[in-house]
Amino acid sequence: MSLKCGIVGLPNVGKSTLFNALSNAGAESANFPFCTIDPNIGLVPVPDNRLNKLAELLNPGQVLPATIEFVDIAGLVKGASEGKGKGNAFLSHIREVDLIVHVVRCFDDDDIIHVEGSVDPERDIRIIEDELILKDLESVEKRAENLRKQSKTGDKKIKQQFEVVDALKTHLEDGKTVRTFSSDDTVKELYKDLFLLSAKPVLYACNVAEGDINTGNEYVDKVQKIADEFEDNLVTFCAKIEAEIAELEPEEKEMFLEELGVENSGLDRLIQAAYENLGLITYFTAGPKEVRAWTITKGTKAPQAAGVIHTDFERGFIRAETIAYDDYASLGSEKAAKEAGKMRQEGKEYIVKDGDVMLFRFNV
Repeated sequence: MSLKCGIVGLPNVGKSTLFNALSNAGAESANFPFCTIDPNIGLVPVPDNRLNKLAELLNPGQVLPATIEFVDIAGLVKGASEGKGKGNAFLSHIREVDLIVHVVRCFDDDDIIHVEGSVDPERDIRIIEDELILKDLESVEKRAENLRKQSKTGDKKIKQQFEVVDALKTHLEDGKTVRTFSSDDTVKELYKDLFLLSAKPVLYACNVAEGDINTGNEYVDKVQKIADEFEDNLVTFCAKIEAEIAELEPEEKEMFLEELGVENSGLDRLIQAAYENLGLITYFTAGPKEVRAWTITKGTKAPQAAGVIHTDFERGFIRAETIAYDDYASLGSEKAAKEAGKMRQEGKEYIVKDGDVMLFRFNV
């Protein structure tokens, strides 16, 4: 599975600079709104030192990291839900993503135009949120009207669905996101097919000045309060520095980060936070031909994890020969792990753990 993230925010907050640094896909970046007219898509490898260590031990023919797909969506403005600033097209791209990466400007610079005339993270976040809510309200109102007509037949299921959707409509009219609508999984199923924008999880990416990378600032504190309110994650980064890092070789990158006094780049932290936000973990397959990282949801059982590689693996699953990453790395090989009793035979009910090195046995 490939995680798909949509990068959103107001114009000139650092979205395209961030995207360029992530994927080197060459999205145009300029000091004026709407320089990115069509969504740019980049498939980015997920940084994982464990994969590097396994590759070092096995020296395989190829090393394949997990990937994360980023979509750079052009800057939204007030009225986007009504089509202003190409809004309708941009909002439709958000429907297709798993996670919204909301880039927020958290730095002062008179040379970079702010579309609203000043830097105010709370206001900026609310502008984007309001546009998503208004677009959702449009979809929910149409559904509520259709269900209202159908409910006159007396169908209890239709009536129940209408009541839920009508309550959701009131919730949106109050300026609240779908994410804050109190509902269990059964209720969510009643409006799941609407693919509502404000129902999607959010990761806030605060673009700060170079001097604020390690400390943050009052703007970041304001965003953190909003993130805490909705139990969202937040990462800070400096778009300018990330663009510089993207041009460096691995060894140079390490030295540069050391000079800045940071352990990981903002991009690495952003990707890790995206995984955490969606409850994703990684397992590995390792052999002389290939070492590869695979992405699954936390709580996935062995047969379904095998199915990520190929449906035949899940269908004919017999068992999974499993070694914890730490054991594999410390012992140095599959053979050594097996001899030390660290290779386990796991069945259909085994819940795969982050970092497991796995070999699946199956019938064709």
